[in-house]
Amino acid sequence: MRNLLHILYCIYQLLVGVPVVVIATIITAIEVGIGCTLGNGHFWGYYPGRWWAKVILRTLLLPVKVEGREHLERDQSYVFVANHQGAFDIFLIYGYLGRNFKWMMKHQINKIPFVGYACRKSHQIMVDKRGVSKIKKTYEDARNILREGYSVTVFPEGARTFTGHMGVFRKGAFALADELQLPVVPLTINGSFNVLPRMRDWRFISWHPLRLTIHQPIYPVGQGSENVTATLRQAYDSVMSGLDSEYQGYMENPDQ
Repeated sequence: MRNLLHILYCIYQLLVGVPVVVIATIITAIEVGIGCTLGNGHFWGYYPGRWWAKVILRTLLLPVKVEGREHLERDQSYVFVANHQGAFDIFLIYGYLGRNFKWMMKHQINKIPFVGYACRKSHQIMVDKRGVSKIKKTYEDARNILREGYSVTVFPEGARTFTGHMGVFRKGAFALADELQLPVVPLTINGSFNVLPRMRDWRFISWHPLRLTIHQPIYPVGQGSENVTATLRQAYDSVMSGLDSEYQGYMENPDQ
């Protein structure tokens, strides 16, 4: 019975899911491009992407549960940090976090058709480590967004997991939060690895519920290296605590 349902779900993906994803992505990219050119870039750089993510998850029949929105204050800027289970992390956070934010993402995303164009037009923050000047620009872009009262979302592991477990967190996002004395909000993602593990990119997805847990903000208790280290450790423990039991515990990620 399970095999039959999986076969039917794969057929549904081919006939319905893929066309909707492609069409929705093209329409959203055009909408973002025109909107950011003519109007408020912060509006057009967020809301079309949010609707796009929701349309894709609903079309693919993936149920979503969000926990912890009550921890966020309405007008507060945050540095959100999340574990990176898979490609569907993007849709889950974009569609259901419920905050206007900019992504800090790998510059290679620029090469994805339509998606790269929309990211450039909406001034998402491209993390480019190919030289000191590019690294400085990445963090200056992030500072400017946060100073304007918006938030940023970062995957501090820097790469998707190969196992569903967490690797190490890099310090960049925490140093940025420390510099501007902003709270860090840990996010735990469950289910994304089950939907599409990294080793199965560009293949059929598997049906599995998605869950986003928003933990309590971690406010700075000082400034400097000690605060950065303490915040990183607390955020890591918070994210880990929300993972399903099968993915608890550290596992080295060779791509980090």
